[in-house]
Amino acid sequence: MKTKLPSYLCAIFLCSIAVAKEGAVQCGNLIYAGTKTSRCFSDEFLTTVQQKTSISTERRFKQVKLSSDELFKFPFVIMTGEQDYSLTKDERENLKKYLENGGFLLASPGCSNTAWATAFEREIKRIFGKSALKEIGFDHALFKTVFNVKEMGLSHGGSATLKGVTHNGKLVVVYSSDGLNDTSNTEGCCCCGGNEINNSVRVNANILAYAILH
Repeated sequence: MKTKLPSYLCAIFLCSIAVAKEGAVQCGNLIYAGTKTSRCFSDEFLTTVQQKTSISTERRFKQVKLSSDELFKFPFVIMTGEQDYSLTKDERENLKKYLENGGFLLASPGCSNTAWATAFEREIKRIFGKSALKEIGFDHALFKTVFNVKEMGLSHGGSATLKGVTHNGKLVVVYSSDGLNDTSNTEGCCCCGGNEINNSVRVNANILAYAILH
């Protein structure tokens, strides 16, 4: 049975989308599994979207707890980190409501950390089912929103793929087990051991534009 969002939260979310369309889109940086959060996910793609499109963006992420009502004020959030973790029941339920009612999640492990990637895939399966994550082909509209992305080469060789969760015909989660974090554009962070996606700024810009425009 589909869980419906309470009416007061629907009002909050619809108000935030209206602000996003009329003003600047604000992106949230999730705090989850207690105190885990991203410290090394570049916000450079927000500036890129501002420069290349008519979408106005706030240039910095704002931290938001996954279990909070404040989550519904953000049309777009990021989730990343390292090592294993488990979401709480409240976090799983809130994330499901958020994504089924217009929210969008971009997720990728810091430094291509396999333990974090395994944990994320496990949590998504708990929320949406075992077959929820599916590969996104390069013919998808996501790869053509701002830039025409035809490949995603990796810093240590090879090529990356994206996976996603779809709800009512629209992607609501985009995830890569490789690095979308773009640490070359962050201060005090490196990803020496990670196999980062070389053109992650363009990929992330496309993902944000897709989330707002579709």
